[in-house]
Amino acid sequence: MAKNKTTETEVNVFEFIDSYVDKEQKKLDSLKLIELIREWSGYEPRMW
Repeated sequence: MAKNKTTETEVNVFEFIDSYVDKEQKKLDSLKLIELIREWSGYEPRMW
């Protein structure tokens, strides 16, 4: 059986957004989206 190439990492989602996203509005949009998805799904964000 083939091994899944996509695996979860230890990278912090919020640190990634803070370091990768350069525009403040995009950061705010990303954080709001995380908040909504967390509320709807009941799961914490993870990096893959």
